Amino acid sequence: MHTTEFRLAVGTVRSIASDLGLAVDDEVVLRDSDRLMLRLLPCDVVARVAPSGREPAFEIELAQRLAENGSPVGEVAPHVEPRVYRSDGFETTFWTYYEPVPPHEVAPAEYAEALYRYHAGLRQIDISTPHFTDRVAGALSIVRSPEGSPELPDADRDLLTSALRTTSQAIEASGAPVQPLHGEPHPGNVLRTKDGLRFIDLETCCRGPVEYDIAHLVDLDTGDASLPPDGVSEHYPGADPELVGLCRVLMLAMITAWRWKPEDQLPDRMRLARLWTAQLRGAFEHDAR
Repeated sequence: MHTTEFRLAVGTVRSIASDLGLAVDDEVVLRDSDRLMLRLLPCDVVARVAPSGREPAFEIELAQRLAENGSPVGEVAPHVEPRVYRSDGFETTFWTYYEPVPPHEVAPAEYAEALYRYHAGLRQIDISTPHFTDRVAGALSIVRSPEGSPELPDADRDLLTSALRTTSQAIEASGAPVQPLHGEPHPGNVLRTKDGLRFIDLETCCRGPVEYDIAHLVDLDTGDASLPPDGVSEHYPGADPELVGLCRVLMLAMITAWRWKPEDQLPDRMRLARLWTAQLRGAFEHDAR
């Protein structure tokens, strides 16, 4: 968030927390992009705050239902009414804080096992979700419009449009079974806790083949999206390596498209936009051959 918006968001969180009886003397920034995640101290609760219209209420219900069936998921904060709190143009939700445990890196087998359990939990829940192609359509609307991505060179615009369209069509044509998914289970949305891995940020939930989720091995700390998901797919029962490869290209095209959007607030977005465009060009041209 920008500086002024950041200060307003923190003030809003403190006010809501006070009304809820949460003791807050300090806050630690856990993440700051289009949404702000704060660890509130000493109550040790995580507050996630975003401008109005960006905090889906269904995420709280989804997290509760997944926790009930034993899925590896970040849970809502205890002793706080589980809902979206709207105030001063912001929407805030409260979540359990998990003390991170080493190591920072997640082994492919460990990640695959947790993702498999998460998918199994999703299959037990009757929930209406968008199709992954709805997310693709959103990315296409950015790259097809010069107004939506004014900094995007024409050659890269053609690359992204072609990659998004052809790979999504190929994935649909594969006939692979579909089910509810996380949507963006990259390492930044996985917590290592004393009880094992837990997935957070469930608002990207969509429907598609499990390979779509498996493809999301991206190191957002370094911007390295070239990390191969092969190790994960080898340990995930029944995963189709070829379909994972297609989903990998699609995933790279989607995250690249979002970085070219001027309103995107991911830190260092332009460096990532150029880096991922170059990586996509290599991956898409290799896949086309």
